[in-house]
Amino acid sequence: MPPTRPAPAELIQFLGAYDANIQRLALAARAAVIREAPDAAEFIYDASNAVAVGFSLSPRPSDHFIHVATYPGWVNLGFNFGALLPDPLKRLQGDGSRVRHIRLMGAIDLRDPYLVGLMQQAIDRARRGDVPTAAEVSVRPVSGTKRRPAGAKATAKPAAKQAAAKRPAAKHAAPPARRKSR
Repeated sequence: MPPTRPAPAELIQFLGAYDANIQRLALAARAAVIREAPDAAEFIYDASNAVAVGFSLSPRPSDHFIHVATYPGWVNLGFNFGALLPDPLKRLQGDGSRVRHIRLMGAIDLRDPYLVGLMQQAIDRARRGDVPTAAEVSVRPVSGTKRRPAGAKATAKPAAKQAAAKRPAAKHAAPPARRKSR
């Protein structure tokens, strides 16, 4: 197995709020993508509900082709144009117009030839910039309160308190609009 570049300190810090098994799985997923696309630029996001790493073969974040999204209880390997990938075994999840993902159950999933094939297809279809990427890392700040696992080191308010703080003061507020399913 070829060596991968070390995980940036910021990513390690962001993942520190998660269970050790989730941290290891997220870092293993990152390493698997880098093994397949060693020149990909990384864009790291500490978002409100997940820590995500997007990969691009151009300097533009909008050109991400794969992402690793870390949640308190699982890690997803996402394909930003997954709806366009052939998936005869129907393993890609999601019903949006573009993005699909596979929920990783363990690091062994990352050695599955089918999953590796999906990664290679995503890389082959990835948009490339005029200037080749140089495996750069960019940490993208995301504002807002972070929701982290119970006992996390982050200073975020618990999700229930966040929701209560955002509720309108009116006694009979209208329920939130529901998204129409397609």
